[in-house]
Amino acid sequence: MKILVVEDVLSLQELLAEYFKRRGFAVDTAKNGIEGIQALQSTRYDAMILDLGLPDMDGEDVLQARAQTPHGPTPCVILSARDALQSRIACLNAGADDYMLKPFDMSELEARLRAVLRRSGNVFHQLHHGNLKFEPASRHTVVAGQVLHLSRRESMLLEEMLRVAPRIVIKDLLEERLYSYTESVTLNAIEALVSRLRRKLAAAGADIGIDTVRGVGYRIVPNRSDA
Repeated sequence: MKILVVEDVLSLQELLAEYFKRRGFAVDTAKNGIEGIQALQSTRYDAMILDLGLPDMDGEDVLQARAQTPHGPTPCVILSARDALQSRIACLNAGADDYMLKPFDMSELEARLRAVLRRSGNVFHQLHHGNLKFEPASRHTVVAGQVLHLSRRESMLLEEMLRVAPRIVIKDLLEERLYSYTESVTLNAIEALVSRLRRKLAAAGADIGIDTVRGVGYRIVPNRSDA
């Protein structure tokens, strides 16, 4: 899952980004409306957390502009210090999926964000394939009844692949989904990540593996003796 945080207060922006990264999301950030709209035009996000009090435009303008992006309206949770009823009504009528007042509790924001993602079709039910079970909300992975310990990025990769299995996940798409645009990604970062996850699955006795489709990407397949 990848989200966009549009917030001009740097300390809050960093707090939100770090929190949701720890919760298994890939996070991009924008400090104003222009950066937010540019990000929405270039990348598909599962959801957006949007502050209304931006320095260059009102957050409602970003909310309205998202419908004109190539990826369509991105599910959105508004964060704002504006507690006027008319502001809440205007944002919800403009297409916001939820509205939270500052100050807020981070765990409640996460719960509301996940509720928005469920309503938009990005459900958080357990994913399973063969003898592997993966719980997206907790990042809990079990193989044949035994817990499999994965790094944050490994669990993100596994989730992306399980959600579309047995279809192929394009390598370039994985880079976009697993890393923020501010992170430096080496040429072999995805290959190394896939290799680590593949080894961990095999060592745990998973009856699924990761197949490399050369020049294209990767896919989940039944485990094979020659994998």
